Amino acid sequence: MGRSVSYPTGSIVAFRLLDDGEEDDADWVYECLFDEIIDTAKAVFPSFECVDGWRGREDRILLRNAFADCGISTWRGLAAIWLAERDDARYWEADFYNPRTARARHWLRQVSGRFIDLFVELRLVGRFSNGEAIFERSRSACATGA
Repeated sequence: MGRSVSYPTGSIVAFRLLDDGEEDDADWVYECLFDEIIDTAKAVFPSFECVDGWRGREDRILLRNAFADCGISTWRGLAAIWLAERDDARYWEADFYNPRTARARHWLRQVSGRFIDLFVELRLVGRFSNGEAIFERSRSACATGA
């Protein structure tokens, strides 16, 4: 079965290429994207605070607010920039006493379009039966020449 970039189940995902033309600079390109995600997301969604965490082994959390995690996952030159409902113990403990899940899902629906507009370069078209993904450039990336 084919492999593709990981991202949390149910998340809002914007895909980008990490193509720098130089294999030696892959870490630099990743760090630049990392910084761009943090700066852009915090400017547009001021409730986010920097966090250095992980969801499993492949999904790195960069930012968090009361409802969601924002992060990045990479695989062979493809980056998934994602936004997903929080899934940590503190969130679920707080939800037990003062339910947040409905508010979190409402917030995610409200910001999903803006999030995609900020970060999307590639759009997932579909998957082959072996699991390999097929992408196309997004219309916004084509219009800007990205």
